[in-house]
Amino acid sequence: MGKGCIAATKYFLFMFNLLFFIFGAVILGFGLWIMLDNQKFITVLHESTTLKVGTYILIGIGSLSMLMGFLGCIGAIYEVRCLLGLYFTCLLLILIAQVTAAVLIYFQRDLLKYEMSTIVNKILVNYTGHNKTSEQAWDHLQRTMKCCGWTGPSNWTENVVINSQKNNSQILYPCSCRNESISGTDIKETGLCEALSPEWPVFTMGCISSVEDWLLRNCGVILGVCVGIAVIELLGMILSMCLCKSVQQEDYTKVPKY
Repeated sequence: MGKGCIAATKYFLFMFNLLFFIFGAVILGFGLWIMLDNQKFITVLHESTTLKVGTYILIGIGSLSMLMGFLGCIGAIYEVRCLLGLYFTCLLLILIAQVTAAVLIYFQRDLLKYEMSTIVNKILVNYTGHNKTSEQAWDHLQRTMKCCGWTGPSNWTENVVINSQKNNSQILYPCSCRNESISGTDIKETGLCEALSPEWPVFTMGCISSVEDWLLRNCGVILGVCVGIAVIELLGMILSMCLCKSVQQEDYTKVPKY
């Protein structure tokens, strides 16, 4: 009976470690996506120190999670107590780091929101439509989320190019803000377009509202993933301790040799 429980614990721990390895790969992939993707809103925020630090933390946690999942699998299958103890310790540290990061993000959300606003407004003021990475990302966001500016189209009135053309009686507006339901000039995806009247044919909602709406719609999925990862980590810690206690004596002959 005792051996049966140990065997069941061992293989359950192996399965949890396999899932943990997969979750680590997902976290690592998400961190790399934030760092490398040039067509999403996150690219606009690459100037943010907070975001860069968060990206490196995600990549670090993902890499460490994959390593711990691998070590946990080896420790479970071959019943190596030192690997199981190391696995438990690292899981505990990862869980503490995740909780700490979540608390910091929650209490620093106003600062993060202000930093995002500052970065976006800087992009809008200096926007020229010359296919810079941050400009392409912002155009992509406005087109896909059907929004204009950060808090609204009025943010674009501070743009240096739009203001410079007012003296020539030329009315310009951002092409990616173009609302197809309103008649006007031909639709373009990037750059600045000429308006036929002082009223721009653009979306009236600011992108901050669109981003917040997206987060609210998907908060259940985000929370579910976070809770799922935490539950797997806790179960992995419990199973590793149970298996570690059941292994009475270290037997390094079980460890495969290469």
